[in-house]
Amino acid sequence: MTNDFEQLIKLWFAEDIGDGDHTTLSCIPAIATGKSQLIIKEDGILAGVEVARQIFKAFDPDLKMKIFIPDGTPVKVGDVAFVVSGKIQSLLQTERLMLNIMQRMSGVATRTNEYVKMLEGTKTKVLDTRKTTPGLRLLEKEAVKIGGGVNHRIGLYDMILLKDNHVDFAGGIDKAILRAKEYLQANDKELKIEIEVRNFDELEQVMAIGGVDRIMLDNFSPENTRKAVARIAGKYETESSGGITFDTLRDYAACGVDYISVGALTHSVKSLDMSFKAV
Repeated sequence: MTNDFEQLIKLWFAEDIGDGDHTTLSCIPAIATGKSQLIIKEDGILAGVEVARQIFKAFDPDLKMKIFIPDGTPVKVGDVAFVVSGKIQSLLQTERLMLNIMQRMSGVATRTNEYVKMLEGTKTKVLDTRKTTPGLRLLEKEAVKIGGGVNHRIGLYDMILLKDNHVDFAGGIDKAILRAKEYLQANDKELKIEIEVRNFDELEQVMAIGGVDRIMLDNFSPENTRKAVARIAGKYETESSGGITFDTLRDYAACGVDYISVGALTHSVKSLDMSFKAV
């Protein structure tokens, strides 16, 4: 567990418990012990088991967790993912936080897996985006990987992505790429450069200038995507983005793009239903 994650857990408990879980403290003896089990109430892909283990350990190291189903496993209604035993006060105080994390992560993993299955038989991989819940990005991106997807950049610090606003403010594609390359050299950084293009004119400018690793085709139709991929012809990685739905996903994959980025993997996902009940 990283120090950053330890701090997150402390913040989560501070938000939920405050100066004490007075309901639990008022009616459950401090010495009482018991067991609770995580019961799956909806079919999907399980994610967050390892995070749950860290949450229990951080709150009460004496809690014992017996895992039956690991992260990334397909689950169905009625499955028991794990059992936790120890102080009942601790079980009750960790319940909601653990469930919130696991339900969210499992929802992301389940949705991602649906996209991954839709792309089976093609070379295309599904990417997440930065459209994540503030404070939960690393967990949501981990859930994407658990579901079989691929992480795009984690944040603004691990890749250069020249989007339309960067290009417009920089004064054009040539200036944006040149400045990005000069910046990396001046600061002794090795980061991939991706650039977004909105039409074939911009694509031709990028092809003439070069110096990038990936080209993002923004809001291209499937027909134009096929033409663009043929024009790029293996010189750079390709990514489709913008206006792509689950129903049109395979149409874009059939064009031969390397990646399709999908904000819906994280920004509008339904949590997977589960409960933490006393044994």
